[in-house]
Amino acid sequence: MLKLKTAPSELKPIIERVAEYTFGMDLTWDWPCGVAYYGISRAFEATGEAAYVERMVQWCNEYIEAGLPVWTVNACAMGHMLLTLYEQTKEQKYLDLILSKIDYLQNQAPRFGDRVLQHTVSAGNDFPEQCWADTLFMAAYFMLRTGVLLGEKPLIDDALHQFYWHINYLQSEDTGLWYHGYNHLNQDHMSGIYWGRANAWAAYTMSRAAKRLPEAYLYPPMMHLWSSLRDQLAAMKKLQHEDGLWGTVLNYPGAYGEVSATAGIAAAMITQGNPLHAKYVQKALDGVLANIAENGRVLNVSGGTAVMKDIEGYLHIDRKWAQGWGQGLTLALLAAVIENGKIE
Repeated sequence: MLKLKTAPSELKPIIERVAEYTFGMDLTWDWPCGVAYYGISRAFEATGEAAYVERMVQWCNEYIEAGLPVWTVNACAMGHMLLTLYEQTKEQKYLDLILSKIDYLQNQAPRFGDRVLQHTVSAGNDFPEQCWADTLFMAAYFMLRTGVLLGEKPLIDDALHQFYWHINYLQSEDTGLWYHGYNHLNQDHMSGIYWGRANAWAAYTMSRAAKRLPEAYLYPPMMHLWSSLRDQLAAMKKLQHEDGLWGTVLNYPGAYGEVSATAGIAAAMITQGNPLHAKYVQKALDGVLANIAENGRVLNVSGGTAVMKDIEGYLHIDRKWAQGWGQGLTLALLAAVIENGKIE
């Protein structure tokens, strides 16, 4: 348990506002909704508010009736919501969709090198032999959650395989920070930027994977993962801005503070559970709360971001609009704070 000043009871009405705004967004079956409704699912787990599940069921059933898109790595982020719906309802149609996404990831999605998932955002070959940190949330952590739910060790092994290789390709051993992407064809990190939200995808999913996997110590890749997360968080805590946020480019002091990255990083720190991280988490929580409007809209969230060509590309990504990933990662942070307060 981390000792935080913010009482969990203070956060429940804020979660309600953020969730309500999120349900009102015009989201489609793709990764923005996948992250947003993952956050709603985490809010349900932390608060027990059954209405969150009921509204996701209603939305999901209507979307199934309207017709679903083809699968991509990014679209597989919707699997997180489906796991929650299946766990709560036991309806076969949700499991069927989960298994369809798993079949795509294991047997159809483009891979390179040692069966590393190539990041895809459409039905085309978007980024040949590139791996992005985003894939860990959209696909690898989803695969691990599904493997745990179904007791499928080969699926768990494949998920941890993805973590292992993404760590090897994307994390700098010198700094502990993560690059946004890696191009296997060119053997480089393209622009070589330590993007804030990429580091949040990595830190958050590694922390959750370690928590969700029973007897995690029996899986050799987990030792790699734990060390990676330890060094990453040690590096990031030194780069936090005075207002509690982390910059959209972590190691560039002039970068604007970005709320989705901050929420994901702080949630990872809570889940990892180092008590000495409490002061960084509290500072980040205060910074995130200061960026939640009265109507539940999360402010200062950068727009969708490819691996940009240079630092200027990252610094000029717009942050005017509400984004599903900003809503979802903020809910994930607030849920983690509430759960942290329940630990004896």
